[in-house]
Amino acid sequence: MPTQIVLATHNAHKVAEFQGIVSRVRPGVEVVSYNGPEPVEDGTTFAANALIKARAAAAHTGLPALADDSGICVDVLGGSPGVFSAYWAGHAKNDGANLTLLLDQLSDVARDEDRRAHYNSTIALVTPAGAEHTVEGIWPGTLLHAPRGNGGFGYDPIFCPDGDTRSVAEMSAEEKNTLSHRARAFVELAPLLAEL
Repeated sequence: MPTQIVLATHNAHKVAEFQGIVSRVRPGVEVVSYNGPEPVEDGTTFAANALIKARAAAAHTGLPALADDSGICVDVLGGSPGVFSAYWAGHAKNDGANLTLLLDQLSDVARDEDRRAHYNSTIALVTPAGAEHTVEGIWPGTLLHAPRGNGGFGYDPIFCPDGDTRSVAEMSAEEKNTLSHRARAFVELAPLLAEL
């Protein structure tokens, strides 16, 4: 029987992405959805918010819990939106509005070298016994001037990773799951999953 880990999110996109990454990085681990109460994410760092969510899921389900807190960090904006990425345009958590606002804020930044950004994913692993670990994955790139592609979610249509000419939204799900900030964090997390 596979080892079950609950993923502390109600975001269906993240569940699908995590399932794809985990099956590649650590076969024999099954990611199950979390249907419990959603805690208030009042941390000021990716790690703090990931731990808040993982602790709540582990306590509610009695299973080891994974939680990801992630976002896009734009150099010229001092690292913002950062932990506020999902709510950049308000509490509605509207991907389209967030993306439009960010593009508007960068509308006067013409040179690509001034549009540097990176995706950050911090993943927390919390066991029911109280062990806690966090790992971080960084995916550097540049923000495009207009959205491209129909895949992905969030800021993917305007994020062009280093070494590529496409937006993340123009990549296949398999490519994204291999290259992304979450995939990079999972490389760090794999030895911890092996210990479960």
